[in-house]
Amino acid sequence: MLAALWAFGVVETQAAGRPNIVLIMADDLGFADLGCYGSEIRTPNLDALAAKGLRFSQFYNTAKCHSSRVSLLTGLYCDQAGSGSLSRGATIAEVLGQAGYSTSMVGKWHLSKEPTDFGFQRYWGHLSGACNFFTGDNTFRLNGEPYKVPAELNGRRFYTTHAMGDFALQFLDEVAVKKDPFLLYVAFNAPHYPLHAPEEDVKKWDGAYDAGWDALRRTRYAKQLKLGIIPKKFKLSPRPAHIPAWKSLSANERQWEADRMEVFAAMVEVMDTEIGRIIAKLKAKGQWENTLFLFCADNGACPFERTRGRDLKPWDADSYWTYDASWAHAGNTPFRLYKQNQHEGGISSPMIAHWPAGLKAKPGSITHQPGHLIDFMATFLDVGKAKYPKQVGARKVDPLMGKSLLPILQGKERAGHETLYFHFGTDRALRQGPWKLVSAKLGRWELYNLDEDRTELNDLAAKYPKRVKAMAAKWFDLAENTERLKGKHLSPVKDTIKELGFRKDTSNQLKK
Repeated sequence: MLAALWAFGVVETQAAGRPNIVLIMADDLGFADLGCYGSEIRTPNLDALAAKGLRFSQFYNTAKCHSSRVSLLTGLYCDQAGSGSLSRGATIAEVLGQAGYSTSMVGKWHLSKEPTDFGFQRYWGHLSGACNFFTGDNTFRLNGEPYKVPAELNGRRFYTTHAMGDFALQFLDEVAVKKDPFLLYVAFNAPHYPLHAPEEDVKKWDGAYDAGWDALRRTRYAKQLKLGIIPKKFKLSPRPAHIPAWKSLSANERQWEADRMEVFAAMVEVMDTEIGRIIAKLKAKGQWENTLFLFCADNGACPFERTRGRDLKPWDADSYWTYDASWAHAGNTPFRLYKQNQHEGGISSPMIAHWPAGLKAKPGSITHQPGHLIDFMATFLDVGKAKYPKQVGARKVDPLMGKSLLPILQGKERAGHETLYFHFGTDRALRQGPWKLVSAKLGRWELYNLDEDRTELNDLAAKYPKRVKAMAAKWFDLAENTERLKGKHLSPVKDTIKELGFRKDTSNQLKK
């Protein structure tokens, strides 16, 4: 009898027009790395979504790959959910699956076990946090079984971004014939290092970055002001001491730096092309109008210099290029700092929402209301008419932290989060209304009014010590009692701001 009533509820909610959900996450993509967020990189498909959809100017991640995936999947903060084990969380696939959705995933997992252990009925991708884009690794899986990466796939050289598009289309073919709505989660590994891209795609960008990162950052900032992504009152943060002026580099170094940014641009452009294929498939299947299509990223641009094989070309599978803080600073325009840091450069990412049948916000508009990856679960519960569980199998599930984005999609002001909490390693932050408290690498607390100073240039900690004390107490309360952190994660901050340094490769022939 209960099963019959549950089935009747599914049919009833389908009749009410529950949307399909396509959720796409990019990897190590900076706030300014899409055309519709200020970039010169060609992203016509995402730009078209933005032109008819809604862009968020204050959408937050957790500043790191695996923790952002935990929050996206569960609606909880990372350690609250049990970190990579997901031992205290339910996933969007488990929750929507119980509500009658077909659930599929393509791409990077980077958590424990496999997606098919957490509610995804279909999965192709790699379980690792990063891999060679041309040869893959031994963690690739297809529906729970080991998958041997071929030299070619569907008539072209294997390249993970292409393959993710191929399998996304395959899964859409499989689920679109059913009456049930579907969830498709595509976690691209691009543009995470190693910087790999097909030769023909890299060569399209030859010479595009010869002017360097200083000029690029100014150009992107000017475009952001024109687009309205960044209000004019927010000033461009200056180049930090650990990044050299472009003009101070030798001709050989400028060429090397321009070359590796060309590869990054190619990776983003190829990803956008694959997203275009997914959009075209949805339209061909008659599924586009009632598909909630969301695009986000897991953290800000990455400052880590880990290059090996600098003398090899980036379409050679033996190469392993990265870029460093210099280009990452441009990627995160106009903000400060990077992936791993809880300053705006680390936790701010593009977020585009598109939904022809359900979006009521003005097409092409920009919302300045804050949102967070933890809000996806609550949003999907809302639009999918699903119920958040207290337990999934042996896992007792923590109370949901996210809040539905649906009011924002409907063009309304939502009752936002009273508090947003951030933590990775020894980087910390807390946001309450316009106020943000932040510490990098246990450096002293900094305080900013983000309504007036989103680029975090005017530290108000000395002016408002009581606010600093109260917000710090709230951070430690959430860290200890909600996230269940222990030991060094609860260490007090220092009395001074730590000067951050990033290694720069100045070798002309750094070997593998």
